[in-house]
Amino acid sequence: QFEEKILPEVEKELALLTGQKPARRIAKKAIAGFKTRMGDVIGLQVTLRRKKMNNFFEKIIRVILPRVKDFRGIDMHTVDTHGNLNIGFREYAVFPEIILEKSRVNFGLQVTCVPRIKIRENAIDFYRSAGVPFKKS
Repeated sequence: QFEEKILPEVEKELALLTGQKPARRIAKKAIAGFKTRMGDVIGLQVTLRRKKMNNFFEKIIRVILPRVKDFRGIDMHTVDTHGNLNIGFREYAVFPEIILEKSRVNFGLQVTCVPRIKIRENAIDFYRSAGVPFKKS
């Protein structure tokens, strides 16, 4: 059911969002509570680099985040100790490429930005200079 009908739709939509075909992530072990078996597809991953990465990051900051309902800024806790920024979206419908009338699936996604800066405070300064809207503390 999932791999025949839902997964191809999600792959198509994610490829449309990122401009790149996603890689399937498989379960390394079986977990009965989640009803997964070893080898089941449990997610998709896209690694963007250089120009595609910069374009996607700019699109998130300038277009996507302002479209999120009740958006008040990104919490500072989303930057981990290694300087990685993690942003989660409950629905992918905030992306302008998605036409809700044509879309048959609804999924959330997580965006992780991994800079070369490995110190948290320096990474936060870098994100601020890039225009990431953090919450006022």
